[in-house]
Amino acid sequence: MSDKDVKSPVEQGGRQRLLLWVWGVLLVLIILALAGIFISKSGITFILPLLGVLVLMAFALVTIRNASFAWLRGTVVPVLAVVTALIIGSFVIALTDPLVLQSAGNFFEDPATVLRHAWDAVSLAYRSLFEGALGSPSKITAGLESWIVEGDAGSLRSAVRPLSESITRSIPYILAGLSVALGFRAGLFNIGAEGQFVVGGLCAVVVGYKVTGMPAYIHLPLAVMAGALGAGIWGAIPGLLKAWTGAHEVINTIMMNWIAFRLIEYLLREPLEKAQGTHRTPDILPTAELPRFFSHPLRLHAGLILALAAAVFVYWFLWKTTWGFEMRTVGANPDAARYGGISIKRNIVLAMLISGALAGLSGASESLGLTHNMTLGFSAGYGFDSIALALLGGSHPLGVVLASLLFGVLRAGGTRMMSIAGIPLEITSIVQSMVIVFIAAPAIIRGIYRLRTEREELGPAMITRGWGG
Repeated sequence: MSDKDVKSPVEQGGRQRLLLWVWGVLLVLIILALAGIFISKSGITFILPLLGVLVLMAFALVTIRNASFAWLRGTVVPVLAVVTALIIGSFVIALTDPLVLQSAGNFFEDPATVLRHAWDAVSLAYRSLFEGALGSPSKITAGLESWIVEGDAGSLRSAVRPLSESITRSIPYILAGLSVALGFRAGLFNIGAEGQFVVGGLCAVVVGYKVTGMPAYIHLPLAVMAGALGAGIWGAIPGLLKAWTGAHEVINTIMMNWIAFRLIEYLLREPLEKAQGTHRTPDILPTAELPRFFSHPLRLHAGLILALAAAVFVYWFLWKTTWGFEMRTVGANPDAARYGGISIKRNIVLAMLISGALAGLSGASESLGLTHNMTLGFSAGYGFDSIALALLGGSHPLGVVLASLLFGVLRAGGTRMMSIAGIPLEITSIVQSMVIVFIAAPAIIRGIYRLRTEREELGPAMITRGWGG
């Protein structure tokens, strides 16, 4: 270690005091900007961008405080993967646009027209995607001004509804993604998250309308725990088969998916059907509903807190507990774990139990927070998409949360892109698929952008030995 790498206590203390002063000034400026909005009730179009700049300066200060850009290194490849997927998606949008196809025959005579049509199609599609996922900045600003000046929050709620929908659609993604990511860390490929999703949703709904006479503070947790427990048991079955018979979890979880689908179809057509021909359960009682944070038309509900708490729990469990360390050791090197006295069978069953419970929470959050019942169309592919989420997030809880927000944005914005720009919803799926391809093969991104190869670290062992015995 060189002398310049060692700083004296006086230098360190001076630097910390300087940073505290900068943080204090930024905090005061942010408070003054917010106060200016409410006091002056004008100048919102100027104060809001200023507030954004101040927040960005606060984030930049984190880098200055660490004196390193190391915390950004892990985001380079995922960000470039998303950008590259959007670029490829723009070509797909342009090549499938009717006006572009009509004018393509005259490309060599009038290339400007073809390029203009292509630009119009791509810009309209991505603008619709952005506004459908995050909202229109002008409408949000106008709604905020109406709320502050006139006290009318209705226009503001309507303006931020797209952002609310993106976050709402991210909730089941977060929980299902955590389910698959935890399995990856244990060296297991849980393809059964979709079946566990519907099992958890059904168990939560059954408790939600069958159990009566309870206050909400008992009924709601009971319904949530029923969803987690039911799906956890469903996920533990393939774990038991793998631990004691060696049957591969991929095959078992795929088969358990189909068993779950057919079982749900039978239950919704016979014993649990609300009325003949409806193929749906009765609605859950109000005491079992996940409360919503805002009034209509915003649907954001308390499942967000549940999802974020689950992410914190998974991080704490995997990296701060002995059981989590044993589970990661089994996933990384089962031979070394066995030599160290770690029970392979117990960790396989435990991992599949917790993984199934997380997927069940995903289904419970959807049924208790949004649908309030179970129908034949309840399964929306969240469990299957969670495999991509776990890969995109590097099987880390924080990465899964960020990847889930991205998929929620694409899912919410894709609907508006289809209705406003006339773009098929499958284009959004193409973008998602390209993101997955580039994340799963980071060498492609590094080769395209000539990035330096980072030192390889020990990741989830499933990727390297998933089909092993």
